[in-house]
Amino acid sequence: MSHFRKFAKEQIPYAIARYENETLRLFGVLDGQLEKHEFIAGDYSIADMATYPWVAAYEYLGVTLDQYSHLKRWTETLQNRPAVQKGMAILS
Repeated sequence: MSHFRKFAKEQIPYAIARYENETLRLFGVLDGQLEKHEFIAGDYSIADMATYPWVAAYEYLGVTLDQYSHLKRWTETLQNRPAVQKGMAILS
């Protein structure tokens, strides 16, 4: 989504909408999983580590987590973990 919204030389409304809708769909899937479990696979695992940077970019992507309360809780939980903070600092 960010490619078509932020980097593409030509703004293609279809592409922007397509990937924005897919991102929101996947946020919904994650939110449903996190409604049942504290972390994606139950316990904190590589699934959380691999998924977090993608979800953490939600503001950059121009979306909000307001309608995904479980995903929002998970994001806040992970962003407060010292190892996650250290890993994310590499990106800046």
